[in-house]
Amino acid sequence: MNFLEELKWRGMLHQMTPGLEEQLEKGKVVGYIGFDPTAPSMTIGNFVQIQLLTLFQRCGHQPIVLMGGATGRIGDPSGKDKERQLKSYDELDSNLSFQVEQMKRFLNFDEGDNKALLVNNLDFYKEMNVLDFLRKVGKTLTINYMSSKESVKKRIETGLSFTEFSYQLLQAYDFQCLYDDFDCILQMGGSDQWGNITSGTEFIKKNINGKAYAVTTPLLTKSDGTKFGKSEKGNIWLDAEMTSPYAFYQFWIRSDDADTTTFMRYFTLKSKEEVEALESALADQPQRLKEALAEELTVRVHGQEAYEAALKVSKLMFQKADKETLLSLSERDMKSIAQELQGNTFTLPQSIVQQGVDIIELLSEHTSIVQSKSDARRAIKGNAISANKDKISAFDHQIQAEQLLYGKYLMIENGRKNKFMIEFV
Repeated sequence: MNFLEELKWRGMLHQMTPGLEEQLEKGKVVGYIGFDPTAPSMTIGNFVQIQLLTLFQRCGHQPIVLMGGATGRIGDPSGKDKERQLKSYDELDSNLSFQVEQMKRFLNFDEGDNKALLVNNLDFYKEMNVLDFLRKVGKTLTINYMSSKESVKKRIETGLSFTEFSYQLLQAYDFQCLYDDFDCILQMGGSDQWGNITSGTEFIKKNINGKAYAVTTPLLTKSDGTKFGKSEKGNIWLDAEMTSPYAFYQFWIRSDDADTTTFMRYFTLKSKEEVEALESALADQPQRLKEALAEELTVRVHGQEAYEAALKVSKLMFQKADKETLLSLSERDMKSIAQELQGNTFTLPQSIVQQGVDIIELLSEHTSIVQSKSDARRAIKGNAISANKDKISAFDHQIQAEQLLYGKYLMIENGRKNKFMIEFV
């Protein structure tokens, strides 16, 4: 596999410095991407860069994951219209540890002469005092050079602290340290990082008379122009506790048909020939193409078992599913259903159900599933009401505590399409 050709057919090549193609043709190259631990988990926005490292390694080159133990303490102004709120060191350290474990799921860190390396840039600075930094790092670039970068220009008028202004120096010095320590000659990233990355190539040229290279991907946006990586409910995280495997799966399933080809090329590990054959076979079935991508990514991020559970929850939510399907779901899956049914969820005290609660009272008084007791009777008479997939046929039916799944969940259905979740706490 040729790395640049891979990026080109996938639409993932935005900019690169001259001479990179020739350098890659000579053999194995060491390259890196930096990740600042400013959140407790990585998102599918970060997954674009994880994919870049994955393709780089699959093409025979050696990736370095540079965790921003130092740069995370400063905050990158790129793409931000106002100053970041600084995180505490404890929070950053916790985030970094968690993200390291996430990263280990996607790259080969264990074997081969191109196994991935993990580096924390805090190691470059923890023994350096401010005077050393100003003499060793601060003298390399001029204020004019740094101010010409897009990430700085956009913020000069609205306000940019010296702290964030200095971020460019840290990222550039990171590159020089990796060049010295690991023969790393390539830095990769999103197009918003071009200025910071080329500052690093300038550092290496000026300070150690070396030659380094840069490559960036386009910033991925949806067909409607909105930012990739978010849903109506917020960020799509790679952590199952922050975004359930079901919600992760549904993000891809619910994506716009117009985005499917772009997303497939960006995120699949299938070859160009496989992708083109799949797209040709499913040209008039975009939903099936989305299902194929959703399956691949859910398995990669969360595992086969989580993918199968996501299918069960999807079946329960949108197709006809039996009680066996409901009973096979985990507690996390039940939580996913409750989140999906926002607006149709109710939280009630356990005391209501401990001695049994009358179904009509539950439907009309403790919740607003129906408007009145007479509405509840009509629904029961019409065979429309079920509780955890058990049909309710008697007006005096009692819901008992032992019917609750995981001791707290009760799914009520009023007809085929109207689903409600009651959580007893």
